[in-house]
Amino acid sequence: MNGTGPAANKLRVGLIFAGGPAPAANSVIGAAAAAFLENGHEVIGFFHGYSNLQDYHPVSHRLMPDKHYRVFHEKDLRGLRNSRGIVIGTARANPGKPIKAPEDLKDPVKTEKLRNVYNALVDMGIDALISIGGDDTLKTANLVLQFQTYLPEDAKRVRVIHLPKTIDNDYRGIDFTFGFFTAVDFMAKEILNLRADALATSGYFIIESMGRKAGWLAYGAAIAGEANLVLSVEDVDALGDLLKTGDYLDMSKLTDYLVELIVTRETKNDKHYGTVVLAEGLAEMLPPDFLGTTSKDDHGHISLGTVDLGKTVAQSVSARYEERVGRPKKITGVQLGYESRCSAPHAFDVMLGSQLGVGAYRALVEDNKNGVLVSCGGQLDVNYVEFDKLINAKTLVTEVRFVNPGSDFHRLARFMETRVDHEQVRIMSARRETAPVEKAD
Repeated sequence: MNGTGPAANKLRVGLIFAGGPAPAANSVIGAAAAAFLENGHEVIGFFHGYSNLQDYHPVSHRLMPDKHYRVFHEKDLRGLRNSRGIVIGTARANPGKPIKAPEDLKDPVKTEKLRNVYNALVDMGIDALISIGGDDTLKTANLVLQFQTYLPEDAKRVRVIHLPKTIDNDYRGIDFTFGFFTAVDFMAKEILNLRADALATSGYFIIESMGRKAGWLAYGAAIAGEANLVLSVEDVDALGDLLKTGDYLDMSKLTDYLVELIVTRETKNDKHYGTVVLAEGLAEMLPPDFLGTTSKDDHGHISLGTVDLGKTVAQSVSARYEERVGRPKKITGVQLGYESRCSAPHAFDVMLGSQLGVGAYRALVEDNKNGVLVSCGGQLDVNYVEFDKLINAKTLVTEVRFVNPGSDFHRLARFMETRVDHEQVRIMSARRETAPVEKAD
């Protein structure tokens, strides 16, 4: 079958979107649905990730149309690809949460929710599942696939295809993920607004950007938004004792580093304003006692929004600056990220998302694929990456793509920002460490 005419073997395909929102989500969903519908297949969109699928029961928790899923028709797709939000919603439900190693897939208790997902798909006549989401969703897609290897030989198999989604752009297997450039553009404009405010008020903004595991979003927004410094998780190890004590990020050393930036701009450049971008993932590198009892989601991630790294650092820098210079400084912490996740998609992201959606059709119908991530490279060329090349076979966990210190992208930010005297930072931190502790009267 060449995929250009009516289907010889009609497929019933399920679409699921999980994890955080991303611009151009509807581009992916709309393009995928259009490709299948135009060629005579059926498309079902499941609402809110795995939330309902994992609790499925044929009697007590049946899946109802327009409540738990929708059947797509051509009229549903008009104007969809450029719209905001996610037409089928999303959630962070994790049916594979108890699975920590391959042998767990044989455990009927640990695989209960995976079996519910499988049973729901089979009972609804789904031939293939298209999973759209980040690295945790890729992990779940792989578990749905691997779970089926332990079923009886005559049991129905549901093929699984994954489409990579994250504004963090930290995915292995693809150059850029849909929504990344829209999020960078949105956040860069916000940073430029804050820069103008800082210039007008002779102040500083410490901007906490999304980017839990890698610094792509923080770096992109800082470069495009003309920030004076950007730091992410990759920089902590790269800068070593400038920012770390032992295995952890040292808040005091980070504070000294940022104060040195401010003083450098004042004394060498006569500039009394600025913006600094910090990736939110830096919070996870702080000592455990600093994070306390911060809540976690279904995938075990700390709720970084509640840590409020930007405001915490801003308060610390403000106090340290006054201590060092002898005068106060307006330094404000701001969180950015949520505003960008459902912003109007950039044209490039609409094209990329659309190609990934069509790529899901091509993978299933034209190339008969199973257990692959659909990727795009070059001039939006479609290619496939097998799950086992992206997921650790022993831990079943996906591997993150970091910004490599010293890479051209990393060096671009270093060229654009204010240079900080590392030796001076070490001197200030050393003085603080060796200063005598004042005893209370």
